[in-house]
Amino acid sequence: MTDLAAELNGLFAPPPATSLAPEVLSELQSILRLHGLSAQELSYKWESYTMKMGSESTVLNFDNVRAFKKELQEMLERDSRGKAGRSVDRRTHATPRGGGMGDDVFGMFDSTIPNTPLQHRSTKPSTKRKAAFETPAVPKFSKADGMSSPTDGRANGQTNGLPSAPFSERPNAGQIVETLNGQLPPFELPLAPAAEPRVKLTANTDLKKFFYKPMAMHLSEASEVLDDRIDQLQTLIQTHHNLEDSAFGSAASQSTNEVIAVGRVACDSPDGKFNAASMLLEMSRRGGAGLRIPLNVEKLSHQFFPGQIIAVRGINASGSYFSVSEILEVPLPPPVVNQPAVLSSYNERLGLSDGDSSNANHALNVMIASGPYTADDNLSFEPLNALCEQAAESYADVLVLIGPILDVDHPLLASGDFDLPDDPSIQPDKATLNDVFRLLIGTPISALAQRVPNITIVMVPSVRDAVNKHVSWPQEPFDRKVLGLPKQAKVVSNPVTFSLNESMVAINASDVLYDLRSEEVVIGKPKDNSLLSRLPRHLIEQRHFYPLFPPVDRTILPKPGTVDGVATGMPLDLSYLKLGEWLNVKPDLLITPSTLPPFGKIVESVLVVNPGSLSKRKGPGTYAQLAIHPRHITAEEQTEKMIPHNLYDRARVDIVRI
Repeated sequence: MTDLAAELNGLFAPPPATSLAPEVLSELQSILRLHGLSAQELSYKWESYTMKMGSESTVLNFDNVRAFKKELQEMLERDSRGKAGRSVDRRTHATPRGGGMGDDVFGMFDSTIPNTPLQHRSTKPSTKRKAAFETPAVPKFSKADGMSSPTDGRANGQTNGLPSAPFSERPNAGQIVETLNGQLPPFELPLAPAAEPRVKLTANTDLKKFFYKPMAMHLSEASEVLDDRIDQLQTLIQTHHNLEDSAFGSAASQSTNEVIAVGRVACDSPDGKFNAASMLLEMSRRGGAGLRIPLNVEKLSHQFFPGQIIAVRGINASGSYFSVSEILEVPLPPPVVNQPAVLSSYNERLGLSDGDSSNANHALNVMIASGPYTADDNLSFEPLNALCEQAAESYADVLVLIGPILDVDHPLLASGDFDLPDDPSIQPDKATLNDVFRLLIGTPISALAQRVPNITIVMVPSVRDAVNKHVSWPQEPFDRKVLGLPKQAKVVSNPVTFSLNESMVAINASDVLYDLRSEEVVIGKPKDNSLLSRLPRHLIEQRHFYPLFPPVDRTILPKPGTVDGVATGMPLDLSYLKLGEWLNVKPDLLITPSTLPPFGKIVESVLVVNPGSLSKRKGPGTYAQLAIHPRHITAEEQTEKMIPHNLYDRARVDIVRI
C-alpha cells in the first residue's frame, strides 16, 4: 500500500506539493479498489474529467474527488444498463438516447458541466467597434415537422444534452488560466498600429508538394515510405552512437549473439489492444526482410506506441521472441541557429537597437487559436468574432487560425439544414459551403484586416474542414481566392513549418497528442511523470508531426455533437507521409492543438503550445497569447559565427479564456 500511495502522490500531488491530503489519498485508493484500476489509468480518467469541468472547478480536494468518484460510478451503471439492453430483443419504438450518454468519457459530462470562462485583462471594446466583427445572426437550427428528408444518425442535425448558455453572458471572459515564463512582461498595447509590418513570414515547407492527388495510394508506395522511415532513423542512430555495420542484425533471426535491431513498434493484431504482451517489432526489408517478432521488454522502463521507431539491443535465443536488454537513445535534432547579424536585423525590425530587449514595447504580439470556432447549437461564430475583436483592439502582429474552421462534424453542417444571413450575391437554393465560409468566417477576418492592415493572419486547414478538398493528411492549403480571404491571410498546408522573423514555427492541426495518449503504453516508471511534457517529446524524438501508425480507431475518439456520430479521425495518405517529417532541426515553437488541457511547456528546448479549442461544444474555450521578446545578443555572441535563437527563454505564453 505504501508503494501505491507513493505512486498516487507522484501522479496527483499538485506542484510544489509532494503529497496529497490524507482524506484525498484515501478516496483515490477507494476508487482504485472499487473499479480495479491502476494509478496511471486513474490519472488519465482524472485528466479527462478536468478537461470537461474546467480547471477552476477541479482543484484536487476532497469534495471534487468525491464528485469524480460519483461520475465514474454513474458511467459504470450506464454502461451496465446499455449492455443489458443490447442482450434483449430491440423494440421498434425504443426511447432514443442522447449522444452525450455514449461510452466515451468526454460525452458523459457534456450535459452536466458548465464551461466557466475567466477574467479578461483588456479593455472592453465599444459597441460601435465591436459591430464590425459581428456576423449577421444565424437562426438556431430547427426542423419543420413533416418537411425533413430521412437522414442517418450522423447528419440528423440534433445536438446532445442541454443548449449552451448565451456566449454574451459568459463570466470572467479573458482570464488567464496558465502562464509560462511569467517573469517576462506581457506585450504592451501600442498607441497605434505599426506603420509597417513587424513580421516577415517565410515558408520553410514546399507548399507545392501538398497539391497532390488524394485517394490514389498504392500499397507498394506506402510500404516503401514506411521502410524509408526506419532506414533513415537507423542511419542517424548508427552515426550518433558510432556503431559499426556489424553491430546491427535482424531481431527475427535465432541467435545467441547480441545484436542491435531497428524497427517500428506494432501490435500483434489489427483489432487488438496494444500493450506489453502484444508488442511486436516490425523491421524494414533491408534490415530484417520486413519480418515481425514479439518483443520481451519486461526488464525495461520505457514508453511505447504503435508506429514508434526504436533501436533495441538484445538476443533471440529461442527464435520465438526478441529479449530486449537496452533501448538505444534516438538522437534529437539540433536547435535552429543563425548569424548574429541576421538576428540584429530582425531586432531592428521590432524597433530595437541597443536598448533593453525585455522592453514590452518591442515584443511581438502573437495570438493562436484552434477550432472549433462556434458551439454545437449555432453557426453564429461568436468566439471567432470575439477573437478578431481582441486582435484588433491589441493591434496583434500575428493571428494563427488552426482548423477545423468550418467543421464537417458540426451538427448543423452535417445536417445541411440551417439558414444563412441575407446576402444579395448568394441564392439560397444554390449556396455552397464556400459561400457559408465567406459569409460566416470571411466577414470577421476581412473586418480585422481592414482595422489592422499590417497584421499577418496564418490559416491552417484540418481534415475536418468542410471546404478543403483534401480529405486525408497531409493537406493542401485553403483556396484564398475562392473563400474571399484578404491579402493579409496567408494560407498554408497541414502540417507546415515557417519562420516568423527568425523564429521557426511548426504546426500540425491534427490532435496527435490525444492519439498518442490513447495508444501510449508505459512500462516501469516513466522518465517524465508529466503526460503533457512526455507526449510532445515523442514528436521531437521521432522527428515527425504524426509518428503514430496505424492511426487511432475512430470509435474510441471523442464523439462529435451529432447523435450516433463517429469522429472523423486521422485519415493518412501513406504515399505522402514524408511530407509530415520534420526538417533537420528542432523548431523554436511547436503548436499542437489538442482536446487535452491547454498548456505552454518547454520540452527539449522547444516551446510547445496547445491553445485548446476556441469553442467547446457547449461553451467558450481558450486561445494562446504569446509575447515574443527580441533576442538579446551579448558582446561575446557578436563574435560567434552562429548562435541559437533561444525562443523558449524569451517568449511569454498565456492561455486565455475567450
